[in-house]
Amino acid sequence: MDTTHWAVDGWVDAIQAPGPRGTATFDLIVRPADIDALPEDAPDTVVTCTSGDPRITHELLNGIQPGDLLRVTGTLVQPPASGEPARLTVDALEVLDTGLIPILRDMVMGRYGDYCVIFDADRDQVPVFTALGKWVGLGDHPDAIATLIDIHERLNGGDT
Repeated sequence: MDTTHWAVDGWVDAIQAPGPRGTATFDLIVRPADIDALPEDAPDTVVTCTSGDPRITHELLNGIQPGDLLRVTGTLVQPPASGEPARLTVDALEVLDTGLIPILRDMVMGRYGDYCVIFDADRDQVPVFTALGKWVGLGDHPDAIATLIDIHERLNGGDT
């Protein structure tokens, strides 16, 4: 696998997700510098980014919104197979521009006891976290939340 130290500017595509052991993961949409020379239907590049730095993780989970323009610097790992996104481990992050203020009616956070869920009008899937921010899973639809929580509690003995 090839690795390179890399800096890139791109837009945050969706809500960042907390990962295991204090990490955060997000997708960055990167457009080529010579976009005018490419065909109109040329795809954007998606770079999957992860950071374990507590300052960056905190900023990603609390201050960064979809649509924000970021400059990220870190170690780029080329994908093992073509068609998979490249992965960037971020060690520096700079906000270059903020996206539009999100419309709150399209996204709602709900609480189910010790669990939090995010309902997004644009997606059927529902992310589920513990109230402390630990990732539980992704429900295929809102009706799957109870099943996902039940499975998590059985596997973890009720420890959220």
